Amino acid sequence: MEFLIRSAQIIDKLSPFHQSQKDILISNGIIKQIDDNISFDGEVISAKGLKVSIGWVDMRAHYQDPGNEHKEDLDSGSAVAAAGGFTDVVLVPNTQPVTSSKNAISYFSKWNKTSSVQLHPMAAVTLECEGKELTEMIDLFTAGAVCFGDGLKPIWHTDIMLKGLQYLQKFNGLLINKAEDQMLTAFGHMNEGHSSTLLGLKGMPVLAETVMIDRDLKLLEYAGGRLHFSLVSSREGIELIRAAKSRGLNVTCDVGVNYLQFTDQDLSDYDTNLKVNPPYRTENDRSALIEAVKDGTVDCIVSDHIPHDEESKKLEFDLADFGSSNQQPFFSVLSEVFGSRTEDYIELFTTKPRELLNMQVPKIEEGQNACLTLFTDDAWTLDSQTNKSKSVASPFYGKQLKGKVLGIVNNGQLILN
Repeated sequence: MEFLIRSAQIIDKLSPFHQSQKDILISNGIIKQIDDNISFDGEVISAKGLKVSIGWVDMRAHYQDPGNEHKEDLDSGSAVAAAGGFTDVVLVPNTQPVTSSKNAISYFSKWNKTSSVQLHPMAAVTLECEGKELTEMIDLFTAGAVCFGDGLKPIWHTDIMLKGLQYLQKFNGLLINKAEDQMLTAFGHMNEGHSSTLLGLKGMPVLAETVMIDRDLKLLEYAGGRLHFSLVSSREGIELIRAAKSRGLNVTCDVGVNYLQFTDQDLSDYDTNLKVNPPYRTENDRSALIEAVKDGTVDCIVSDHIPHDEESKKLEFDLADFGSSNQQPFFSVLSEVFGSRTEDYIELFTTKPRELLNMQVPKIEEGQNACLTLFTDDAWTLDSQTNKSKSVASPFYGKQLKGKVLGIVNNGQLILN
């Protein structure tokens, strides 16, 4: 297969072509030529304001497969990822069965052989993600796990957390934890504060996040290793991580893309598509997350894509499941928050996740395998015609958005939206 990407602005600080407008000729999955005005008679991809970068990485998504394929499966999830611009996706281990065995890892390895979207399993730290007994992490790493965590659940057991940090040092593995003291968030539905009081809903305090972050940072300082906090949602949590980095601790973190857009005040009409865990917090917290993205405290931006069927969401707020479908409108949210200067934040879902996961960083150079995302600043609408997910549980469904992904190139395939 051979095709030409016509007159695209290359966004890649590691490329000698960064910020330049070039034609890119792809042949059999390889970048054959990068130049001006390439003469070509085959398929040509062009668009006004077309931009291209190395393929995007989502470090946190849940495709519900195996186990709950009626909500999402690998086919629909990969289609969502491609439509969202992602060539690589890290999947949390909270499937049925849990991703805690070599057979579970091989389920995704087999898929990757023919897929344009590469799926990378986060293997469970504990059996059944229950926090009680460690998995065989060396075997899981050898089988293909790229990182370790209990995904949707925090690693609540202090000794397990300590041993996990020590165990993973044998192969420089990354331990990911969701900072939540579940005893403090039990029966909670949204951020604890003024809005939760007005809405009559039990809140989930910032304290539940900061207590866990503080504990884990002390364990990291004691044991060493590599620790990553996923879905940091509060100003206080960010400040703890910023201070730990300044002390030289080997800690990183990510934020969910929607946490840069929404606050607890947006829940005033009880929209269950805004019921997430951790919850959207105050404007003060949102502004702190944005500042942390800009100053480098935040290492990655993730989608936290958790699709649900209508039976899980079209309910009273306190009965609805946590999570929403976030992967496809990912770039549009960032465009809304940060504007059109994509180069200011694109590293947080291209090079930095790959560095954290010890994955090879693709190059936009002649002779290299083509791993690319194509996008523009154009407007589009997430609706029944464009939505690739089985789920419609998105706060953006039916809305016009700015910032459009045209497609991806990866594993020798071209996928256009």
